[in-house]
Amino acid sequence: MGGGDAMTSRQLLVRDLLVLFGITGWALALPYWGSEFIVSLALTCLMYVALSSSWALFCGFTRYLSLATSAFFGIGAYTSALLLERLGWVQAVALGAGIAMAVALVMGAAVLHLRGTYFAVLTFGMTELIRHAITYFEKSVTGTVGRVLTVVPERDTIYLTVLVLAMGAVALSIVVRRTRFGLALAGIGADEQRAQTLGVNTRWIKLAGFMMTAGFAGAMGAAMSVRWTYIDPHTVFNPFIGFQTVLIALIGGALTLWGPLIAAIVFSLLAETLRLQAPQIYMMTLGLLLILCVLYLPGGLASLRWETFRAWWDATRGWWKARRYEWSGDKARDKERARRQRYVL
Repeated sequence: MGGGDAMTSRQLLVRDLLVLFGITGWALALPYWGSEFIVSLALTCLMYVALSSSWALFCGFTRYLSLATSAFFGIGAYTSALLLERLGWVQAVALGAGIAMAVALVMGAAVLHLRGTYFAVLTFGMTELIRHAITYFEKSVTGTVGRVLTVVPERDTIYLTVLVLAMGAVALSIVVRRTRFGLALAGIGADEQRAQTLGVNTRWIKLAGFMMTAGFAGAMGAAMSVRWTYIDPHTVFNPFIGFQTVLIALIGGALTLWGPLIAAIVFSLLAETLRLQAPQIYMMTLGLLLILCVLYLPGGLASLRWETFRAWWDATRGWWKARRYEWSGDKARDKERARRQRYVL
């Protein structure tokens, strides 16, 4: 029995790695045959793959709802904008990740003892605090708000970096799910006090997971900042980046491996088709998908199976049959007949 389980686990690992290699190979070929629009769409998609996959790796397992993604993204973007002229491309991206992780260490030490609404509100509040602090610093010290990016790498360099970060986030998720660290994160999400009694150092596990999420967000912010010729706090610390990351992870399936990737592709296509032409419809679509997933698909899009559609079909048929029985008057007649029988008896 143990050998069969080990083989099954190994087969799942091989399958996940093959899927990852296939997606990576297809994405690598995209810049050579795709137009500028297709590459731009792929960059947005890969950005949210990295952000949502790394967010789900910590928040999905531990059930800590972090709204600080935009803070780490903005820190990485500003790091790249300030230092790219003096450092190389790889060094700027790595430093953006490192500074974001350092901020996450401080932020996590302050708020990770909280849970639920308190944790979510405080992480969002700290994000706004960082954004306003940088705005105030720029107005007071530099006399202007924002940075003009004069050094911009080639398109293929940016694309390859973003692809490595996105596929790295998915690969890390594959690995962490099979380690004691991943088991500790899942234990914290299931019952944190029980995990402590079993010897799990929950404080450091949570800090490590939070910093891991921040590192990917910071690196992605540093890599994506060069897509704009001008950045300011309102652009790179935009709360919408954090909110959409959370929505993508939840709708795709925060506890699944491929859910965030699937949802990132769906939402990137929706964003390009609806966001510019009908932004209100785009936001309504986000909200509607979230409501439908919470009510009818709690496991996210990645949990869809043929049995799911069959269960929905059976439930719909049962509902329609009950409505026909009621609307035809048969239900009222049967109730009246039963009442008369009780009266006679």
